[in-house]
Amino acid sequence: MDTSSKCLLTTAMVSPLSLAAHGAAVSLPPPPTQFLPVAEGHIAYDDTGGRGPLVLAIPGMGDLRSEYRALRPLLQQAGYRVVTMDIRGHGETTVRWHDYSAHAVGRDALALIAHLNAGPVVILGNSFAAGSALWAAHDAPTQVRAVALLGPVVRDSEPLWFAKAAVAIGFAGPWRVAFWLAFWNSLFPSHKPADHNQAKTALAANLREPGRMEALRTMIGLSKADTAAIVTLSRVPALVVMGTHDPDFADPAAEARWLAQALHTEPLMVEGAGHYPHLEMPQRVAPALLDFLVRLDAK
Repeated sequence: MDTSSKCLLTTAMVSPLSLAAHGAAVSLPPPPTQFLPVAEGHIAYDDTGGRGPLVLAIPGMGDLRSEYRALRPLLQQAGYRVVTMDIRGHGETTVRWHDYSAHAVGRDALALIAHLNAGPVVILGNSFAAGSALWAAHDAPTQVRAVALLGPVVRDSEPLWFAKAAVAIGFAGPWRVAFWLAFWNSLFPSHKPADHNQAKTALAANLREPGRMEALRTMIGLSKADTAAIVTLSRVPALVVMGTHDPDFADPAAEARWLAQALHTEPLMVEGAGHYPHLEMPQRVAPALLDFLVRLDAK
């Protein structure tokens, strides 16, 4: 079977899975914010606690750790300890840093793992933070059991001229938060979670804090060439999850196939999902993620 056929087969297998196999989700309040002091500031995180294997979830740029609010209770109910962190410049983490790269965020993840004395862990990384998950595994493979990459952006692509112009204009004036929120909203092309408007309001309030948009603009301008260079060096088990309608890619399936092949796995295509498959369609992503985690635990 060729890679394209395997990708299509994976899509078909995942689409209608029921969460009943792993228990119905229950509404759980988010854990309180904690802070890890590091050299240039602090990293904000929350921790469900418990004695189960630890899953560390890292959000993408321009978003908050609450993007894992749909997955966290499902993982917690299945017996996992879940920690989510805000990346540099975002959420409740310190605003200003000398380095906003995916590699730097990966080092923050390793510092948090060491602080919690909980390694080795599984790292979930969405978008930009997929690169952070790969960097953490690259730098400390004994501390990272596996990575799950959701809507992963781990290499540079050449944007169209009008996209470059839009970013330049969009970040140039007092409308920049509204500009980013319009883009962020477009990343949910098919299905928005029930609390989407509340999440949007919270994100807008955070991005209006001094320095937040400057941090985001810096991240957007960084090359991912260093991350792309380590992809084929990864030796930890990987799960690659991509929405078939992810607007960040001209061809999401092709990007997923490339990354999955480099990581010696098969891509999981979530039919109809955009850039946040774990938030748009957790009922499709959670069973696959839990099965991935169970297979790790069985080894």
